[in-house]
Amino acid sequence: MISGTVNAIGVPTITLRFLGKTWRAMIDTGFNGDLEIPLELLGPLGAKRRGSITSVLAGGQQVQEDRYRLNLPFDGEVMFAVATFVPGQEILIGTHLLRRHRLEINFVTKDVLIERVS
Repeated sequence: MISGTVNAIGVPTITLRFLGKTWRAMIDTGFNGDLEIPLELLGPLGAKRRGSITSVLAGGQQVQEDRYRLNLPFDGEVMFAVATFVPGQEILIGTHLLRRHRLEINFVTKDVLIERVS
């Protein structure tokens, strides 16, 4: 189980631990992929390029991105994931990464809960 908070601007966030550090990650329920990760982590994560993908952003804008395969610790296990790498410092978690989990966001109490479902 992973717990997190809704930040001051209303974004659900959790923390992830990998590469010996703690990283803040935002849950993006409008993103149906696995992960978007800062470009600077491409090498350290040992991600393997697996072609490209066309992503459609919220405003309908289409962008062509390289996609990568990697293994990432998540909720007590190492999960296979597909990620894109972008400039910046934000990690986005998409709904596909949560496909075996229940996500609960309580905007009133500012609590986030991600729980694996059997």
